[in-house]
Amino acid sequence: MTLQWTAVAFFLYAEIAVNLILCINFISAQRWRLVFSWRIWNWLSPYWNKCFFTMILVLIVLFLDAVREVQKYSGSEPMQDAKLNPNLFDHIHMKLFRAQRNLYISGFSLFLWVIMRRVVTLLNQVAAVLENSAGLQTQMDCAVRAAQQHQEDNLTLRQALLDEEKSMSAKNEQLKREVEKLAGQLTAAEKAVLKSHAEVEAMKRQTKGLAQEYDRLLREHHQLQNLLTVEDKKDQ
Repeated sequence: MTLQWTAVAFFLYAEIAVNLILCINFISAQRWRLVFSWRIWNWLSPYWNKCFFTMILVLIVLFLDAVREVQKYSGSEPMQDAKLNPNLFDHIHMKLFRAQRNLYISGFSLFLWVIMRRVVTLLNQVAAVLENSAGLQTQMDCAVRAAQQHQEDNLTLRQALLDEEKSMSAKNEQLKREVEKLAGQLTAAEKAVLKSHAEVEAMKRQTKGLAQEYDRLLREHHQLQNLLTVEDKKDQ
């Protein structure tokens, strides 16, 4: 195995190990996000996209080279030449085996490289969603407690209104009885006033009759005096 394919093989093993570590269940997404927020990753973040696409380009080139090698040693011409020479047949099959091995190594390396980036992105997204859900859960709990408090306040206010309504009803009944009592007293007073007016009218009529009787008696008195005066004059 040449140096480049040895490096690709080690890169594939490293990708497998990293992907397996990222898929461990007991390491939560929040912990991975804390790991990804280390200062070294922040320092490497400006170069991450360039490194990612560079590795993709290198792996694609190696993959295409491996495909070319497989097609080269699996064609009909090398096989016809290999049938004439047994040593050449073994050599061609060895080359074909290495080309296929390199094809699988480069293909899986390219596939796992994309998968690893996707797993890291999903872990960050899951951690962000969990943090948001925790914040939303806290807000929901606060809203539920506030709603319960408002409900209790409403019940207390409703009970207070019912008590006040009962007290107002009792006061209204008392005021109604007092009004009825005052109305009865007013009716009695009106009757007394009417009776007093009737008595006053009767006294007025009686006084008027007495005045008329007095005037009549006074006229008779004057007439009698006049008669007595006339008789006295005749006697003289």
